[in-house]
Amino acid sequence: MSDKTAKIGVVGAGAWGTALAQTLSEGQDELLLWARETEVVAQINAEHENQAFLPGYPMRSNIRATQDLGELANCEALLIVTPAQHLRASLKALPDTGATLILCSKGIEEATQQLMSDVVQEVRPDNDLAVLSGPTFAHEVAQGLPTALTLACNSEDTWQNLYPLIAKPTFRPYFSDDIVGAEIGGAVKNVLAIGCGVVEGAGLGQNARASIIGRGFAEMLRYGAARGAQTETLSGLCGLGDLVLTCSSTSSRNFSLGKGLGEGQSAKNLLANRATVAEGASTAPVLQKDAKARGVDMPIVDAVCSLLAGQTDAGSVVAQLMGRPLVSEQR
Repeated sequence: MSDKTAKIGVVGAGAWGTALAQTLSEGQDELLLWARETEVVAQINAEHENQAFLPGYPMRSNIRATQDLGELANCEALLIVTPAQHLRASLKALPDTGATLILCSKGIEEATQQLMSDVVQEVRPDNDLAVLSGPTFAHEVAQGLPTALTLACNSEDTWQNLYPLIAKPTFRPYFSDDIVGAEIGGAVKNVLAIGCGVVEGAGLGQNARASIIGRGFAEMLRYGAARGAQTETLSGLCGLGDLVLTCSSTSSRNFSLGKGLGEGQSAKNLLANRATVAEGASTAPVLQKDAKARGVDMPIVDAVCSLLAGQTDAGSVVAQLMGRPLVSEQR
């Protein structure tokens, strides 16, 4: 137990949680980082590095790792960076706290088709809520490279309280009041990034990748509209901005998963050999199910689901997409 005061806590010490801890610890007395793994906690506290999930990036000495969620009870803000499918359990395990909960996980809950914000409002209805989302690679954030992203809050008062804690010289949050839009952008882009990775792995060229981004963005807008998201939000950092980044580099776990599929590897083997989570693999079938229930046409999402389920191969999927009827681009 430390006698320092921690205003910020980060729940989840994967690559993204570690990078956020490194960035947001600047100027803080202490930042608490919760990790599930005993060895990760020990190494961060002794060596100031997380070799398991973000090797090669030294961490500030004012970051203290802990396995005791109770230590985070007095923080003003808690960044929740656990995988989307574990969010509900993580929220239930949190101690009673008045902290604002800042969601940094991207996905849709499999069992309920709920967005992460819906899960928070169900499990922790008394806590203020925000969503942090945008075009970010963890290793660049950890290096202190310039980053801009969306901080969507449930009120302007919440924003006024949060941004002094979040904003740093190289880490620039922009305000939005559209929590649903920020979540839709982050969830859908992960699935589309798998599709772009397939194009890369199959050697189909940059024209095809740009087409997936463009037509995929149209799918994102249709689905977002069905769930009440604002078009302006999805056209910004947490929608189009995040989509372009994630669909363009093997630094993206989802793009890299798709690349393996495009090269002919099986989804089962690719996912079994990963230490980190490619959220798009879990999100894709949930998104497909919810889109169909809402009458939203998402052919690229359907194609990604077929590949992940092992029902078809990359060549067949591309042929199917290229053979769709020609319609107005606005549809």
